[in-house]
Amino acid sequence: MKSYMCLICGWIYNEEEGSPDEGIPAGTKWEDVPITWTCPECGAQKSDFEMVEI
Repeated sequence: MKSYMCLICGWIYNEEEGSPDEGIPAGTKWEDVPITWTCPECGAQKSDFEMVEI
């Protein structure tokens, strides 16, 4: 499982945890997150995220 960081605010999307409060269940791979999804912290688009190693 990978993690992706918002380049605008630093919020981390972790594939293992998902983002249940935004309707993305745990275990959802980044490529399966809808293109219309936005960062829950700052509203940045999916394209504003970059894979990070934690």
